[in-house]
Amino acid sequence: MHQEPPTADHDPSIYDGPKFAAAETFGLRHNALSPLETLAQSISTIAPSTSPQLTIPLVFVLAGQGTAIAYLIAMGLMVLVGLCIAAFARESSSPGSLYVYTRRSLPPIFSSVTALALFFAYITTASAVIGGFVAFSYVFLDPLHSRLGLPHVPAVLLVAIAAAIAGFVAYHDVKVSARLMLYIEGISLTLIAIVTATLLLKHGLHFDRPQLHLGTMSPRGIGLGVMLAIFSFVGFESATTLGAEARNPLRSIPRAVIESALLAGVFFVVAGYGEVLGFRNATAALGDSSNPFRYLSTQAGIPFLGPIIDIGVLISMFAATLACVIAASRVLLLMAHHGLAPQRLTHTNATHETPGEASILAAILAFLPAAGLALHGTSGADIYGWMGTLAVYGFLTAYGLVAVALTFHLRHTRRLTTGYILLTTAATLSMLLAMASNFYPIPPSPLRYFPYLYVAYLGAALLWLTLSTRTAR
Repeated sequence: MHQEPPTADHDPSIYDGPKFAAAETFGLRHNALSPLETLAQSISTIAPSTSPQLTIPLVFVLAGQGTAIAYLIAMGLMVLVGLCIAAFARESSSPGSLYVYTRRSLPPIFSSVTALALFFAYITTASAVIGGFVAFSYVFLDPLHSRLGLPHVPAVLLVAIAAAIAGFVAYHDVKVSARLMLYIEGISLTLIAIVTATLLLKHGLHFDRPQLHLGTMSPRGIGLGVMLAIFSFVGFESATTLGAEARNPLRSIPRAVIESALLAGVFFVVAGYGEVLGFRNATAALGDSSNPFRYLSTQAGIPFLGPIIDIGVLISMFAATLACVIAASRVLLLMAHHGLAPQRLTHTNATHETPGEASILAAILAFLPAAGLALHGTSGADIYGWMGTLAVYGFLTAYGLVAVALTFHLRHTRRLTTGYILLTTAATLSMLLAMASNFYPIPPSPLRYFPYLYVAYLGAALLWLTLSTRTAR
């Protein structure tokens, strides 16, 4: 099934006024996803169950006892961005996500940058969580290798398995995909919550003063911790890529964006608080732990949950890979309709009503960097950290441009108020500060080179668009 590219005069994913009546499906399955399944897309892309194991210990290194406060501030910043995104999502539903929101509000160069940045962010996030999938796979495979003498499974094979299954499921049916992601992440979060709640009960129902005494904390440490904590939230907007498939999208998608930021944020704050408290008297610091919930489950008196949580995190890594492939394929579909990607990617599968070729391409692009790093001996944890760092540049770019676009859109429709000016200014500045934190202080190698890789990608992509446009003329 092939959808012809809509023109600017009748493209229903673009809007001039405050109301938008109907969404163009672009060949996708219309009215397929319930509000809960729409929320599942954002939750699975965030993959909140992975942060307590991987990101919170890193935030603790910077913020120390202020880890929960750092996450509380980060949640506030993400809610600011979420409010900007939700304002657009109440008026426009399209698989193009944030790209569509900037397309008519800002000059074409900025909407193109938004599309390229968002697509880059979803692909590199998929590669990152594939790396996490590899790392947690070896938690189970290494004992089998050492104790039972089973052959070692190459990392590149695990990368291929994760990417292939994600591409297959995304290609066949987004409704099945959303339900699968919801169940997987729900189980993982429940187990982590049980351990955290048990720890808090064992320590008594009182406030942990060291985590609330601001006078003993480093403002700079908390500030750096906030910027790292933002990494846990990226992808919370991905429900907007389901605009053509969600039921009542102008209502369910804005709610999914705000709810995912709030629900994940509350979970991160409580988990961070519980982990810092649980490691208070540990022989090893939280920041030095590569698998904190093995220790915390023992401290809680339920050690058997540790390995089960590891399984949940492993599956959550796959769920996040799937969510990113789904989101990237929808963005790529609309980019193709608007001339920012090859026209053959406008095809949707007639049987499954999914962007078949775009889904396959997204899975391949997610596979390539993770496989290349694995072949060079890079650990799954490093793949997760390196590709995740690259992804953040794309997300921050898209978030900041959407906040700016909202100002121009509201001014154009004569609805710009002082409240919205404060909202968009705060959201834009928070994204600029987050971006700046990745430049100074200068990070160690190879992280110091990542900003230049991102800029090189944008430059090369924009050059390709310019040349292809001139050739078409």
